[in-house]
Amino acid sequence: MVKKDISKEEALAKISDLCNPLNDEQRNLLNKHLTIRTFKKNEPIYSEGEQPIHLMCLLSGKVKIFKNGVGNRNQIIRVIKPVEYFAYRAYFANQTFVTAAAAFETSTIGMIPMNTIAELVSQNNNLAWFFIKQLSIDLGISDERTVNLTQKHIRGRLAESILFLKESYGLEEDKCTLSIYLSREDLANLSNMTTSNAIRTLSNFATEKIIAIDGRKIKIIDEEKLEKISRIG
Repeated sequence: MVKKDISKEEALAKISDLCNPLNDEQRNLLNKHLTIRTFKKNEPIYSEGEQPIHLMCLLSGKVKIFKNGVGNRNQIIRVIKPVEYFAYRAYFANQTFVTAAAAFETSTIGMIPMNTIAELVSQNNNLAWFFIKQLSIDLGISDERTVNLTQKHIRGRLAESILFLKESYGLEEDKCTLSIYLSREDLANLSNMTTSNAIRTLSNFATEKIIAIDGRKIKIIDEEKLEKISRIG
């Protein structure tokens, strides 16, 4: 883990929604304790069972939140995009982490000690409402993902995951290619299926000209059909 050449001023500008409820004294406290870290591709950010210490905000890059499941197969629970906050729920719940996090690619993260956040929340009702809103949004995403991953068949799960990645990270300049290049294993872990099933279903989608595959690049050719497959499960 190495420092990235980014100033606190740039980081604070990115987390302005967190800073806006604060008065000058509270902003100074946050600024004093804010640190900036860069994680290399696939580097762990935190692990299951660890104590939550920092509120984290992804400033650049891509991060996966995952859990080790049956047979040591990881299940990707969430993907984090700039600028989103994570790693704080367990602290508020007085728990250790029940998930782990790692960088999909080189990622820069702003980190604020949770005891500082707790102090600010105790002083500022608007900041407390900010975190209530964030937790509520995360819970809604989690609930929807749970239904999608447990009730849909393999084709529906993979279609939903491709659309989920498009929604999360967007497309490249061609307006077709996902702007994230996942390994087949990560795509399988995101879709709650084996890697072999992910490879086979991707190949079927390509044969049906729903997508095109170039290595780890996935180009969406027929988004309407992909949405229909996702919808009917």
